[in-house]
Parts: sequence; structure tokens; C-alpha cells
Amino acid sequence: MKKSYFALGLILSLSAPLATQAGQGNDNVLNSRATTMTRQIASKVKLSEGQYVKVRKLNLQMLTAVADLKAQYAADPAALDERMAEVQMHYEWDMAAILWPTQMMAYNQAKSSMTALSIH
Repeated sequence: MKKSYFALGLILSLSAPLATQAGQGNDNVLNSRATTMTRQIASKVKLSEGQYVKVRKLNLQMLTAVADLKAQYAADPAALDERMAEVQMHYEWDMAAILWPTQMMAYNQAKSSMTALSIH
């Protein structure tokens, strides 16, 4: 459970500047961040071309959802946390559907090392 919250925290920290920019309709920032995230995942997990496209689309959906939730629930941190946990759960579920078992292990390992680095 803690890993999920740490992963969510990592996603939030990566997307924090996006909330105001996405509210202004800056899709280029979201697209750029989705591409960067996908490249980072691809370097750790060795995605096929088809997987790369699917993971990039998933990252863009997640970043857009995070930005929308931050704008929508800015005044209600408890509801924001609850909705963010739902987004994280769906993201992880969709990643598991895209990745092969060995890739999923590599993804989880990379995610753990990334969250461990962000804690210190």
C-alpha cells in the first residue's frame, strides 16, 4: 500500500506544474511530459513499438486526469487523495494489461527504485 502512495506521490510531483498549465489548455506540456515518462519507462522495461504507443497514451490519460482532479478538488484535499488513488489504481491495472510479466517485474522494480530515490 505504501508503494502505491509513494508512486502516486512521484506522479504528483512530476505533474504538479501541469495542473495550472493544463487548465489553460496547454496540451503541448502534457504531451511532452507523457513522452518523457514513456521514454523513461521504455528505457527500463524495453517496450515494443506497440507497447510504447499504448503506454504513452496511458501516461497522457493519467496526466490529464491528475491535472483535472487537481483543478476540480483543489478545495477538498481528502476527496483529491481519494480520486488520485483511484487514478493510480486504474493506471497500474492498465499497465499490467499492456506489459508482459517480465516487463511488469522490471517496471515494478524501476518504480520502487524511483520512489526510494524520491523519499531521500
